[in-house]
Amino acid sequence: MVAWRAAGLVRGFRAQRRTWLLGSSGWRACSSAREQRASGAPDLYDVVISGGGMVGTAMACALAYEQNLSGKRILLLEVGNKKTDEKLPELHSNRVSALTPGSAALLDRFGAWDHICNMRYKPFKRMQVWDECSDAMITFDKADLLEDMGFIVENDVILRALSMQLAAADRVHVLYRSRAVNYTWPVPDQLCNSKPWVQVELADGSKVETKLLIGADGPNSMVRQSANIQNVQWKYDQSAVVATLHLAEPTDNNVAWQRFLVTGPIAMLPLSDNLSSLVWSTSHQHASDLLSVDEETFVDAINSAFWSNENHSEFVATANSMFKRAFTYLMPSGMSVRQLPPSVARIDPESRAMFPLGLGHATKYVGSRVALIGDAAHRVHPLAGQGVNLGFGDVACLSQNLSEAAFNGKDLGSLEHLNAFETERQSHNLPIMAAIDLLKKLYTTKSTPVVLLRSLGLQATNVLAPVKEQIMAFVNK
Repeated sequence: MVAWRAAGLVRGFRAQRRTWLLGSSGWRACSSAREQRASGAPDLYDVVISGGGMVGTAMACALAYEQNLSGKRILLLEVGNKKTDEKLPELHSNRVSALTPGSAALLDRFGAWDHICNMRYKPFKRMQVWDECSDAMITFDKADLLEDMGFIVENDVILRALSMQLAAADRVHVLYRSRAVNYTWPVPDQLCNSKPWVQVELADGSKVETKLLIGADGPNSMVRQSANIQNVQWKYDQSAVVATLHLAEPTDNNVAWQRFLVTGPIAMLPLSDNLSSLVWSTSHQHASDLLSVDEETFVDAINSAFWSNENHSEFVATANSMFKRAFTYLMPSGMSVRQLPPSVARIDPESRAMFPLGLGHATKYVGSRVALIGDAAHRVHPLAGQGVNLGFGDVACLSQNLSEAAFNGKDLGSLEHLNAFETERQSHNLPIMAAIDLLKKLYTTKSTPVVLLRSLGLQATNVLAPVKEQIMAFVNK
């Protein structure tokens, strides 16, 4: 009798198990999870950051130095090699960033700014922007030029400083030469109570799991695509040409210059007393031509772009002159003094390069156990130098939100605080992106009515100090 009952129980269990296997995906998932754990589950991290560029490494640093996150496991995935402590190259890199005081404060918060100061950077105290088609201009500077308005730093220097500080923290695991090839997103299942972590499969076949995946993997973000987050994007009809310039004469070189040409803006950013960095946005064909011409022709083209009055409109010039006299009478202390940009003598050999430009914005910055930062969330035209600053703003905001979540004992992957991060950053980033895109379109025309309107608007903004202060304060958030 006992044997018969035991056999019946076994047959009943097997029948029930077949029903679960055929009719319940949750049971299959649960069985699979148990089998995987029995064979050795992937390492579980609280945060995995995919992408070790400037923004991704800054995110890792920010989390490493947050005391509330001291007990959390954090992993940074970097496709490149580990940055060595070798001596900084004598030649400056042709890729630079114009860091705002807000970005410098973030880097200083976790100690990376000291490394930059010990390597090389160039503060600038003034920015002068003017129109090719008129005499209209606007200047931005700090009161009495006593404070630095921003800092020009090579991207390689920023990344080296971040890597050094991250290594000093010794609280973040970094996998170099490591590339994610697939992400498996959790499907919460009440039947087997499986833990809803994100699984990351690496190119070497290994896997890790995380409670929060941060995508810092650039404008073509695989994290964003895998999470099915839509991205609004378009390509501009422009490429940026970069190079390292030697000035004709050494100066204090503390002004960032930008002129809006019909073909696109050209900027000259100070690197040292006798060096500047060029960022020239122009048509793809013109950019290609600039790379192929000899050095002398290239230098002549740069000087002409900053000094030529070929596209000046006499009508607009007369209107601007009358407008300027009126404002001088009404606000005699409001007009800025025009400075002349320095001349370029030559360029560093092999420093010329070009890259295409575009705009992109993710419709969402966050999802279930995922957050996007930097170019993975937003990509902008370089005319305002805001690309990496927007990314560093993301880092400051997200690290603060995660620190508060950890302090309150909350799940780091919860949408509660991730949504707060998204709301704050989108309210800041979207107006800046819209303004940059509008400026790009507004200045790529020689139509006289448009030139007149933009010139008068530029002149009016230039004399209204409170307006300029509000612009600088918003950009520097």
